[in-house]
Amino acid sequence: MEEDILNSLNEELEDVIDEGRQIIENAELKDRFNEVKTDTELFIRKHPIQSVLLGAAAGYLIGKIFRS
Repeated sequence: MEEDILNSLNEELEDVIDEGRQIIENAELKDRFNEVKTDTELFIRKHPIQSVLLGAAAGYLIGKIFRS
């Protein structure tokens, strides 16, 4: 009986730890995404012509890939 209670508590504790780990990973992912977003915005502001050309080239290549 005591063993069942301990096993149940252990499982609940593992679930809480997993949820905490997921929250931390999501926060880290969100921070990384914001960092990439900021870097991209800075690049676009510093190099607007290259950014437009890069976007057009990427669109062309994606169009070619999906058309095939």
